[in-house]
Amino acid sequence: MRVLVRRMGDGLGEAVLAAIVAGGVAVVGLEAFSTVHWPAFNASNVTRAITTVGQVAAAVVLFAAVLLMRLHRWPWLAKVLSWAGISGFVTVTLGMPLAATKLYLFGISVDQEFRTAYLTRLTDSAALHDMTYADLPPYYPAGWFWLGGRVAHLLGMPGWEAFKPWAIVSLSIAAVLALVLWSKLIRADWAVAVAAATTAVTVAYASPEAYSSVLVVLFAPAMVLAWGALYRPERDAATAGGWGAAIGVGLFLGLSAMCYTLFFGIAVFAVCLMALVAWLVQLWQRRAAGGPARASVLGTLWPILGRLIVMGVLAGVLGLLTYGPYLAKSLTTHGSNVSQHYLPENGSQLPFPMFQFSLLGVLCLIGTIWLVLRASSSRRAQGLGIAVVAIYLWSLLSMTITVAGTTLLAFRLDPILQVLLAAAGVFGFAEGARAVYQALNEPRRLRAVVVAVGIIGALAFTQNIPNVLSTEITTAYTDTDGNGVRADQRSPSAVSYYRQLDATLLAQTARPRDRTVVLTADTSFLSYYPYYGFQALTPHYANPLALFPARAAEIKRWTGLKTPADLVDALEHCPWRAPDAFLFRSSGDGYTLRLASDVYPNDPNVRRYTVTFPKSLFEDPHFTATTIGPFTLVVRH
Repeated sequence: MRVLVRRMGDGLGEAVLAAIVAGGVAVVGLEAFSTVHWPAFNASNVTRAITTVGQVAAAVVLFAAVLLMRLHRWPWLAKVLSWAGISGFVTVTLGMPLAATKLYLFGISVDQEFRTAYLTRLTDSAALHDMTYADLPPYYPAGWFWLGGRVAHLLGMPGWEAFKPWAIVSLSIAAVLALVLWSKLIRADWAVAVAAATTAVTVAYASPEAYSSVLVVLFAPAMVLAWGALYRPERDAATAGGWGAAIGVGLFLGLSAMCYTLFFGIAVFAVCLMALVAWLVQLWQRRAAGGPARASVLGTLWPILGRLIVMGVLAGVLGLLTYGPYLAKSLTTHGSNVSQHYLPENGSQLPFPMFQFSLLGVLCLIGTIWLVLRASSSRRAQGLGIAVVAIYLWSLLSMTITVAGTTLLAFRLDPILQVLLAAAGVFGFAEGARAVYQALNEPRRLRAVVVAVGIIGALAFTQNIPNVLSTEITTAYTDTDGNGVRADQRSPSAVSYYRQLDATLLAQTARPRDRTVVLTADTSFLSYYPYYGFQALTPHYANPLALFPARAAEIKRWTGLKTPADLVDALEHCPWRAPDAFLFRSSGDGYTLRLASDVYPNDPNVRRYTVTFPKSLFEDPHFTATTIGPFTLVVRH
């Protein structure tokens, strides 16, 4: 117990210090970027050039940290430099290309719209509320959004504006925490190398989905830690019997449950698969040694089950903090869940990043070879390899259950697979270079060649990250922000009228935003202002308890009513909290709304259709209609 407490205390203390350094570097970096008037990324190469310079500077800091570690000099300075280098890399790679816009990758478009609305909701209130619907607990885990909302509230920033800095700062902290975890599992210099590589891959392929990227970068070391907790062929008093690792994995699973249900599912699946493999391997080893069959079964099973229970209890307790209200509400309300009704083309095939013609493909191929060669002799290879197998099994299962009318959204696991194989690739490159070095009778210059190739390859990959994210970056400049400004200095979209719409709503309703329900097809309005919506953008991101299809049918029924009195009566007897306001687009003698329906298994999985309210339905003292730009705002009294 003393060993466990000491090791856990040391690890947590170092993690806290690392998080403080990472957060400080990210905040200072973002603040420094904001002091200069930069040109738009999609109109100039200036920010791209400065990004490359910053990446080289981060690489120099990381190289200095590794050199100090190799020389066994100033270990704490080496740690701080490694933390600063990793967090600085994340900050400059994402922050510099976005320096001239207040929006994050993908702006307020596509899925980023509802994510921004979620952060806006939890900036307005610390209570767990659904991002769109009034009087409902959230279905999507609120962990990342709740923390970001509290930070935004503390700083007095609107949620949409806090999204970019919070995304970059949180990923910087997560990357440094991954480095700390790696350093507890492997030698310090290798930890820096593998953490830098997996961070670069995460930034390139997972950063647009900010709330999941914090889990992606932690996934590989967490899987190695999980294997160390479950497979323990030898007892070592210095390792606390694997209980510290079990607690660490439980915390990671709990964090996953609080942030992203799908990643929580694949993490639990991988850990359970590890437990099964560990039990079978140890059972085979004991029987091979001549032990009694029954004693072997029980003797190997109970220690593994005990650690699984510890992991499960921790994960369950943490997960219930964000998911508990929804589970409690679902006991009394029947929902309609279509969130897994999505099967794009890349979800119908197994991903093989190791055969892509790219630097990442080469690294993943090296990692695949290393996983196979070292499967029987390296615990790192075993942990990473089982996690890779788990992802492929999940993908096959996801494709199989399409016959049942749903999926497991396996295509969203591609970044995790890439990070796992990239981590293995770093180990394969290091061990392969060492083997060649020894085979050639240890020539001095070979070390310099290996270091040079590694650094040049890393810089070649990292400077290409803005190209990988070019669409996402460009959208951040072409979308109109909450101030009505397009960062590329071109004419803003209709979003520029949102401020006037908000002021009119506040004046005509005379109540706070979070007490008003708005029916609109321009749901990005809810990304900037914390009004509740009567209907979400699509059924796939709607709360299952909101009964999206039934609400859509009710909206369509309203359009067929004949008189304002009929509409007033329908709103007063609405099964849900009725709209207090309508935000329409005008078309001839009617007001239009674009709605959506689920058409899975088709791809695209959403059908858009338009419904039209006759303007005559609102010609009554119960309603006040105001035209603002292309919008007509109708407030119900």
